[in-house]
Amino acid sequence: MHSVHHSPGSAPRYMNISNTPNTSSTITGFILLGLPCSREEQILLFVLFSVIYLLTLMGNGSIICAVRWDQRLHTPMYILLANFSFLEIWYVTSTVPNMLANFLSDTKVISFSGCFLQFYFFFSLGSTECFFLAIMAFDRYLAICWPLHYPTIMTGRLCTNLVISCWVFGFLWFLIPIIIISQMSFCGSRIIDHFLCDPGPLLALTCTRAPAIELTSSTLSSLLLFIPFFFIVVSYALVLRAVLRVPSAAGRRKAFSTCGSHLAVVSLFYGSVMVMYVSPTSEREAGMQKMVTLFYSVVTPLINPIIYSLRNKDMKHAMKTLLRT
Repeated sequence: MHSVHHSPGSAPRYMNISNTPNTSSTITGFILLGLPCSREEQILLFVLFSVIYLLTLMGNGSIICAVRWDQRLHTPMYILLANFSFLEIWYVTSTVPNMLANFLSDTKVISFSGCFLQFYFFFSLGSTECFFLAIMAFDRYLAICWPLHYPTIMTGRLCTNLVISCWVFGFLWFLIPIIIISQMSFCGSRIIDHFLCDPGPLLALTCTRAPAIELTSSTLSSLLLFIPFFFIVVSYALVLRAVLRVPSAAGRRKAFSTCGSHLAVVSLFYGSVMVMYVSPTSEREAGMQKMVTLFYSVVTPLINPIIYSLRNKDMKHAMKTLLRT
C-alpha cells in the first residue's frame, strides 16, 4: 500500500540521513523488517497472504452483497453485519497490501508519510471495530431482552446513527496522539521490527522520550479496549439471564444461535487483542507480538464471514441465492 520499490543498491532519496555518525541524525523514512526469512520463504508468504487477502475480500464482500440484495436481511442486525464486513475489508487492506509489497521489496522501506498513514488507518479502523462489536452486542440485547419493544427502539434511524457514530469516534479516537507523534523527530536506527507502523517501535525511535505521549496512547488504548468490552460483557450477561428464563429448549437454542456467531467473533478479536495488550513489549517478545497482531488483523477478518454464514440460517439461504445468480 505504502511501500516504495527501489532497485537493489539504490538508496531512496527520502531516506537520506545526515552523514554525521551521531544519533541526532533525523530519520525521514523507516525500514519495516516484517517477517524476516529467506527469499524463497518471503515468496511463499507473499502467495499465502495474497490468497488470504483475496478470500477475505470475497467472504466479506459476499456478506455485503447478500444483505444488499435479500429483502429479508434488511433488518438492523444484518445492516450492522454488512457494515462490519465493509469495515473488515478496509481493516485488512490497511496492512496486507503493504505487507505483500514488503515481501517482494529488497529495501523494506516505507516513507514517513506512508508509515503514519498506515498507523492512523490501522488504529482508526481497529477502534471502529471495537465500537461496532459493542453496538452489535447492544442490538442482540435489545432483540432478546426487549423483543416486543425492539422494532420501536432499534429503528432504521437509530441504526444509521449508531453506525455513523462508530465510524466518527473510531477515526477521532487516536487522531491527536498520531498527529503529535508524527511531529516528533526520530533519531538513530530507522528499523521497525514489525510488519506495520506500530506506536511502540515508533516511540522507541524518537530523539527524546515522551512519557506524556506514551501515557496518553496507553490510556486511550485501555479505554478503547475495556469500555466496549465491559459493554459487551454486560449485554451478554443480561442476554444469558433472559435466555435461561425461556421455558422451551427450542426457544433457548434459537436465542443462543443468534448470539453464538457474534460471541465467537468477539472472543477471537478481543482474545488476541487482550493477549497483545497485556504481554510485555520486550525484544524477545517481538516475534510473538507479530503473530498475535497477524491473528487479529489478518486471520479474524478471514474467519468472521465463515462464522456468520455457517451459524445463521437466513445468511446461509441468502448466500446460496447469491451464488445461484
